[in-house]
Amino acid sequence: MTTVYLSLGSNIDRERYIVAALDALAENFGDLRISSVYESEAVGFKGDSFFNLVVAIETQCSVGRLSAALKAIEDENGRTRQGPKFSGRTLDIDILTYGSAVGDVEGVELPRREITENAFVLWPLAEIAAGDLHPELQQSYEALWSAYDKSAQQLWVVEFKWREHSLPFSS
Repeated sequence: MTTVYLSLGSNIDRERYIVAALDALAENFGDLRISSVYESEAVGFKGDSFFNLVVAIETQCSVGRLSAALKAIEDENGRTRQGPKFSGRTLDIDILTYGSAVGDVEGVELPRREITENAFVLWPLAEIAAGDLHPELQQSYEALWSAYDKSAQQLWVVEFKWREHSLPFSS
């Protein structure tokens, strides 16, 4: 089994689609380790604020098969891919890391560049994987978050429940 960290985001009917994503991930991959949910302003375009979080799963799926399964979950939840890259979305699920994989693996660039670029990815990742090392930089997510310029992006924790549990949560 490989530990995989996923980034989830939504800015359209946010609670509905985050809950649907968590349900689908639990159904497909079993136990989840889930960060708090963070709200942040849209990055790269003007739009409604996003809910973002990081989820850890364990899987035996290859990167390509996992990527296809995540795209299917997005599609089942109304994700459209015809618009501009930076636009509103019902659901976005990105593979952040797949074990210690580095480079282009079956069409997925690992680790995902956004880990060190966006607070809405790094903060929740540091929350649930503080001591884990970034596969390329070999620094802990806690250290990367400590060094991050927190004035670059504004985000805040929001109360969120999934299956009667407040997040963060490990099933």
